Amino acid sequence: MLSTAMRAQTSLAVETFGGRVHVEWNPQAAVTPLGQLPFFIEFLKTAELFTPWVQECPLERRSPNAPANVDLLGTLLLSVLAGQRRYAHITAIRADGVNPELLGMSRILSEDAVRRSFVAAEEAPCAAWLQKHLQVCYAPLLHEPWILDVDTTVKPLYGHQEGAVLGYNPQKPGRPSHTYHSYFIANLRLVLDVEVQAGNHTAASYSRPGLWALIERLGPDARPAFIRGDCAWGNEGAMAEAEEHGVDYLFKLKQSPKVRRLIEQAFARQDWTDAGQGWQGVEDQLRLSGWTRARRVIVLRRPVKAALALGKKSAPGQCELSFMETIKPGEVFEYAVLVTSLFEAILTLAQHYRDRADAENNFDEIKNQWGWGGYTTHDLKRCAIMARVVALIYNWWSLFVRLAIPERHAEAITSRPLLLHAIAKLTHHAGQSLLSVTSTHARMSEIKRLLEGVNRLLGRLRETAEQLSRGERWRWLLSVIFRNYLGGRLLSASPLLENSVATTP
Repeated sequence: MLSTAMRAQTSLAVETFGGRVHVEWNPQAAVTPLGQLPFFIEFLKTAELFTPWVQECPLERRSPNAPANVDLLGTLLLSVLAGQRRYAHITAIRADGVNPELLGMSRILSEDAVRRSFVAAEEAPCAAWLQKHLQVCYAPLLHEPWILDVDTTVKPLYGHQEGAVLGYNPQKPGRPSHTYHSYFIANLRLVLDVEVQAGNHTAASYSRPGLWALIERLGPDARPAFIRGDCAWGNEGAMAEAEEHGVDYLFKLKQSPKVRRLIEQAFARQDWTDAGQGWQGVEDQLRLSGWTRARRVIVLRRPVKAALALGKKSAPGQCELSFMETIKPGEVFEYAVLVTSLFEAILTLAQHYRDRADAENNFDEIKNQWGWGGYTTHDLKRCAIMARVVALIYNWWSLFVRLAIPERHAEAITSRPLLLHAIAKLTHHAGQSLLSVTSTHARMSEIKRLLEGVNRLLGRLRETAEQLSRGERWRWLLSVIFRNYLGGRLLSASPLLENSVATTP
């Protein structure tokens, strides 16, 4: 212990509104700002998610000075969980004296070591490795009825990266970008896969090869009930491929001249039915030029107050927007046209497409609260690897949070302060490790209750399910995580999951 005189020499006197405060630094203390992370680490260990991911990493370390894979992937895990978006931000967590030890790491790597780690890696083995572990996250859920959301988002770039070319970029026109072609389980907010391509590859034709490769990997027993996409997918190529593979679809159509003529004809009809949330719909058949066959379409309309219809003014009278249609004085309608191979009622199909808006929430969260908007390198390969790494860690954290809060999906902006951030100090004495956690959150008692519940549940799984295989334990844990979604049922056996974990060392 330092004497009072010695302490006075090593501390700084800082004048504050609360009086003088003496400040000193203690670099030897094992502390962390992510004090509740051990509960998430327990989840990863009990579910056997982190160790197989590290063991199967395809990186080959030939140099005796090369960092271990557990140090590399553990550093990435800590960086992504902390909400960082650039490799340079890793410096901010290098003094963490608690969590690296709990993850089995020897050290946190520098930003340059992490950035260079995948330079010599082959892209195909890395993609297969990450796709396999993404598949482990959700495989048992695919034997329940589910919907596959396909969508593309833009990542603006500010340098001279590979694939940084001009393309569709509504937020920053003229800015080079990458495109993220993403596939989600609708409503559950889980990422199936993501591909990173050049900025001018925004069309659905660039997504389709990855989509059908994903569906082929899943096999016939785990296919989606249908695929759902926006107007980029309402074309002959996408629909013909879906019909060829025997997968149903629900897409939106662009408002081409022939589609607008269909809308004009439909507005004169008297058989409009309720489509929910103020919408009305009618059914028709349509075959556009370039289509190989006529397909079922649903025309939807919703009245809009004339005062809101501000935009172009093509003639004396009310103004109208490009997505509005004026039928007669005083009536302005917003409209949309869906094309589908499904046979459900208009009300059901309209609600299905409205639910597709949740895909935009996925993008908002993963780009702005996770790392899809960052971790950029000059080559496209490492950008693609990091996009899948972020997606995998996002899936793990989302499942952990649902274990604590099963009734809803809590985005990272809420769940990190609630279940991750706290000041913790690690001490060792008499062969035991003690982690003292101090939370600054106003809902401290609720946080303690949630994490104690997770700890008890994981402890019960370890004690009572020793005779189960890794796949069976994960299936049971997923059934608990989605107990509200499943109504308390146990997920059925998943050959897809057993095949994925069978080759784990």
